[in-house]
Amino acid sequence: MPNIKVFSGSSHCDLAQKVVDRLGIELGKVVLKKFSNQETCVEVGESVRGEDVYIIQSGCGEVNDNLMELLIMINACKIASASRVTAVIPCFPYARQDKKDKSRAPISAKLVANMLSVAGADHIITMDLHASQIQGFLTFRWTTCMLSLLFSSGFVRTYQSGATASLSPPTLEEPRGSQP
Repeated sequence: MPNIKVFSGSSHCDLAQKVVDRLGIELGKVVLKKFSNQETCVEVGESVRGEDVYIIQSGCGEVNDNLMELLIMINACKIASASRVTAVIPCFPYARQDKKDKSRAPISAKLVANMLSVAGADHIITMDLHASQIQGFLTFRWTTCMLSLLFSSGFVRTYQSGATASLSPPTLEEPRGSQP
């Protein structure tokens, strides 16, 4: 059975550190830098040959830079003979662009999924996707953690008084600002 290695992109270093602390392992060594022309450079600082690699990187903040960093990290690990590479992406980039809503509009979420596949990802782990059909864009493993289920049980335990209300975005049939 391969050993687990966890690496962090620049978007969620604190989260990655908490994960490895919980697992009782060290965070993988990686050097992330920019060339003078702003291209992303990744150097994996340890052997990943035959290892089960997890890369934690989110699609928030500097979305395009974080995405390129993730793609390059995945590819670097695959080229270095990692047994399997799992991308842990708490906030999936371009998830809101999951369908063709105009005649010449791209389906950017599908493009990102394809890019992850081409880079060498074997498994994707995300949190509460904008639309569940995004998982159908790929043929390999895709796990979506439904944090809303975890939060709801904790929320109920914490706020058991009857004076609590839950709010959600309106449905498609009900325009924003409509009155009941």
